[in-house]
Amino acid sequence: MEIIVGQPPRTITEVYEMLPEGTLAELIDNQIYMSPAPFSSHQKLLLKLANKLVEIVENVNLGEVIIAPFDVKLDIARNAVQPDITVILKSNPQQIIDGRYVGIPDFVVEILSPGNKEHDLVTKKDLYEKFGVQEYWVVDPETKLALGYALNKGVYHRIGEDLGKIHSPLLQSEFVF
Repeated sequence: MEIIVGQPPRTITEVYEMLPEGTLAELIDNQIYMSPAPFSSHQKLLLKLANKLVEIVENVNLGEVIIAPFDVKLDIARNAVQPDITVILKSNPQQIIDGRYVGIPDFVVEILSPGNKEHDLVTKKDLYEKFGVQEYWVVDPETKLALGYALNKGVYHRIGEDLGKIHSPLLQSEFVF
């Protein structure tokens, strides 16, 4: 794919938006973070969790489940992430339009990779909390440890820590992986 640049980008957001489709990159607080393709254990767990969430969310018409890579623009200029799994409920006023999503998802799952644990456990957790993602889960594919956080008065509180199991108060469901 050839990219023709009429003029050089002037902002980091313009650089980010020029990256080729499918690039594993995120823009957080106006800084680009790139990562290599995930390991097979990551992808296998992603598939299991996404299938369970499709049963819980889409099969009963509660909303949509989208897997990475898919840009979630939390704001217009400084923050665009690619959560491993994004859930947008029908009650959410922001919906996917023309294949893009600008807004705050309701439920996000990140699956840890060896090189990004702090990124998901600290940087992205703080970002999701700041923007008001209602429920955030982080899962380690090697140990099956799942850590869950729910927003209460603008602050994340731990709602779960279990091996191979997630109980979502938001979705009123529990699923085992």
